[in-house]
Amino acid sequence: MQKVVDRLVADIGTVLIGKEEQIRLALACLFARGHLLIEDLPGMGKTTLAQALARVLGLSYNRIQFTSDLLPADILGVSVYDRERSLFEFHPGPVFNQLLLADEINRTTPKTQSALLEAMAEGQVTVEGETRPLPTPFFVIATQNPVSQSGTYPLPESQLDRFLMRIELGYPDPASERLLLSGTDPRLRLVDMKPLLNPDQLLKIQQQVNLVKASESLVDYLQRLAQYTRDEAVFQSGLSPRGTLATLQCARAWALIQARQYVIPEDVQAVFPTVAGHRLRGAGEFSGHDSGLLVQRVLNAVDIL
Repeated sequence: MQKVVDRLVADIGTVLIGKEEQIRLALACLFARGHLLIEDLPGMGKTTLAQALARVLGLSYNRIQFTSDLLPADILGVSVYDRERSLFEFHPGPVFNQLLLADEINRTTPKTQSALLEAMAEGQVTVEGETRPLPTPFFVIATQNPVSQSGTYPLPESQLDRFLMRIELGYPDPASERLLLSGTDPRLRLVDMKPLLNPDQLLKIQQQVNLVKASESLVDYLQRLAQYTRDEAVFQSGLSPRGTLATLQCARAWALIQARQYVIPEDVQAVFPTVAGHRLRGAGEFSGHDSGLLVQRVLNAVDIL
């Protein structure tokens, strides 16, 4: 497993230089059967990461550019009347792929954003009264510009909660940026990237994640983290049971990536900011605080024991 992960990280690292930790977190998210939200400024490599993941994991892929005039039918598909056959024929939308890139998802209206809710939660879509299953595996990777930018619609809590993880890429370090400037555009290598896994192999890895063991003391630690967010007045509301389950599943995936069959507290600490950061909101005087600082406050306050 370690060799497989290292190869995936190295291959994606040829087009997204200097972001090894973010690549590993993205892989952990997909191994845990989750959807990924990448939030950052334009030009940081969000779309490049999504494209590279689709290629190395051997997944069918489509991209939707979310705009203010995008409609739900543009995502899900629509039935068109066939005159020769005298019936309506369904034309599937781009959601019928194993990996869907929802690019700049917060530039479209809440109505269109909500078109993905059923797909992300249940792996199916209901169009014109008929429910249709989506391919397996099915992932949504969404990119999001900071909500402070013009022309954006903040994602509602119900939509944010569908994303298992939210990560940020950030600016490259000086050495990585030097490599970017010294050679050809790394994005040009995307066309030459070959699948290192196929969907069946990916499904087997996801099954292995479920077999990673979490001890009673580890679960106790996770419960104390969740309880702290529920008891402290600095939070509008605490981490939900779904958020706690998401943290444990991501910690299992992170442990597997580290070639372990059991979870340790450091695994929980590694994924907790990406899982809880978009689920927690500050209250009162902390309402404008960065969610990352609030999450770090939880990790600092709760002892591992």
